[in-house]
Amino acid sequence: MNNDRLNNSLEIILQKYSQSFAAKIFTQESLEADDLMLIFGLNQEIKARNKQYWGRELGMCWERIVKEICRQTCDNFNEAIRDGNDELCDFVVGLDAIDTKYRIGSGDSGTLKKFRQYAVRLNNIGYNPVLLILRNDNLPQAINACSMGGWQVISGNEAFNYINQTTGFDLKLWLQNRRNLYSIE
Repeated sequence: MNNDRLNNSLEIILQKYSQSFAAKIFTQESLEADDLMLIFGLNQEIKARNKQYWGRELGMCWERIVKEICRQTCDNFNEAIRDGNDELCDFVVGLDAIDTKYRIGSGDSGTLKKFRQYAVRLNNIGYNPVLLILRNDNLPQAINACSMGGWQVISGNEAFNYINQTTGFDLKLWLQNRRNLYSIE
């Protein structure tokens, strides 16, 4: 065994990963509270204790709120599109197949592959895949992958604008009027 050759090969692997890691852009989760958090009196300190829990729960709350608004205000509302065991979107309004997310903080290849596949499947059956994301502090690589994969990505204030234009309901104002109304502390 040639130790110098092995050492050089291993150094090349480490250098490539070092360059890859240095080129990665990771956004810190914004320290700003969003309108949904403020209803419950949540702040980033509380969320930091269990980010996965709060992200999942606030995501489900966001989905249920947006879905209910669309259900009650849009004549062209339909439930989720399913294909086998896959739920391709959360619900449909007209030709928009809408999937809601609180934020996208994961860029794992399996999740991004699933998003791309779902967008293709939705497009193939005549729908416009729309991703409505509450927060703006999303992982840029994941957002780019979703956009390039066929999703119309709408986040932050633009998501509120989309909801208002689609439903005639000002969700942002409605949430702001309920700050701390359901405070958990």
